[in-house]
Amino acid sequence: MSDLAYLHGDLRRGVRQLCTDFPNEYWRRMDKEEAYPTKFVTAMTQAGYLAALIPEEYGGVGTGVTEASIILEEVHRSGGNAAACHAQMYIMGTLLRHGSPEQKAFYLPRIASGELRLQAFGVTEPDAGTDTTSIRTTATREGDAYVVRGQKIWTSRALYSDLMLLLARTTPKDQVKKKTEGLSVFLIDLKSAVGKEVTIEPIETMLNHQTTQVFFDDLRIPVDSLIGEEGQGFRYILDGMNAERILIAAECIGDGYWFTERASNYANEREVFGRPIGQNQGIQFPIAQAYIHIRAADLMRNEAANLFDAGEDCGAEANMAKLLAADASWEAANTTIQTYGGFGFAREYDVERKFRETRLYQVAPVSTNMVLSYIAQHILGLPRSF
Repeated sequence: MSDLAYLHGDLRRGVRQLCTDFPNEYWRRMDKEEAYPTKFVTAMTQAGYLAALIPEEYGGVGTGVTEASIILEEVHRSGGNAAACHAQMYIMGTLLRHGSPEQKAFYLPRIASGELRLQAFGVTEPDAGTDTTSIRTTATREGDAYVVRGQKIWTSRALYSDLMLLLARTTPKDQVKKKTEGLSVFLIDLKSAVGKEVTIEPIETMLNHQTTQVFFDDLRIPVDSLIGEEGQGFRYILDGMNAERILIAAECIGDGYWFTERASNYANEREVFGRPIGQNQGIQFPIAQAYIHIRAADLMRNEAANLFDAGEDCGAEANMAKLLAADASWEAANTTIQTYGGFGFAREYDVERKFRETRLYQVAPVSTNMVLSYIAQHILGLPRSF
């Protein structure tokens, strides 16, 4: 066994051990109460897992996306849900790559220690989902400050985050040569503004995702909240999207392994007509096929993560990993529901909870159709479809 394989195995065992303190009953209760899993997030922070991508010089662990993806995979493979804290990993790239030395020195150690939480990512708006360049939230320079006005939606964890990474338009769209220009990224102190210039409203959804809509009413933020150069924010945001897709793929893979293990165990234990239902090909073939698709997605995830960590272009691989993993986990979820029959809908078995959770990734953070459009246009050279 190579040193790297040993380290990855040790990492998996460590995450699994932490997750034993948060069994299915814990996640079931969080889901029922629509509560934020504060104890879990605190434990992940204290163990250093949420600081995986923060360099050691700033108090982090200093590992790569490969290791970060293993952490999130194992959380989901254990029956948990890392959505409560995963954004801190993929948001971090924008600050790490484009933040000033002063910003990194101030924020990163505090984020690594858990003193500050960076869990909120303000990009999507009611009239600008995938069409990011059409956002209407503005940040207008006024002296030594920017004034933010607008609205964000589907901003998850905003109520539980101290900071927000915000994308806003600093130059009107009709005044730039390219629509991707004139957008800027800000790191804002969200906590101190809530209830004043910032209003956060929870959105009730089919799963416990702690998502919200956020309103900015003349929020003044200091000039040094700007990350990188003004007007280059779209490019900065894109930098983090490959990491986001790889990490979400890892969560789906963890879900997929959880589902197929559950389905296999149940199929072996459940007897109908005097024999286990898993003896029937109508039961075992779908489980086997789901497992095969998960393993294939896992390989693509690893390829994408390795390319990312090597500093090479991985746009195609990251997108394909996300699509394959989301499809595989959804297939496994449906197969497990079918295997359990009526019991699959009973909350005590946790299948219906995980079923709802993994369905999200067909739509977010990028829909499967958008991935197909990307591959068609950028890899296969087909005409742009939108």
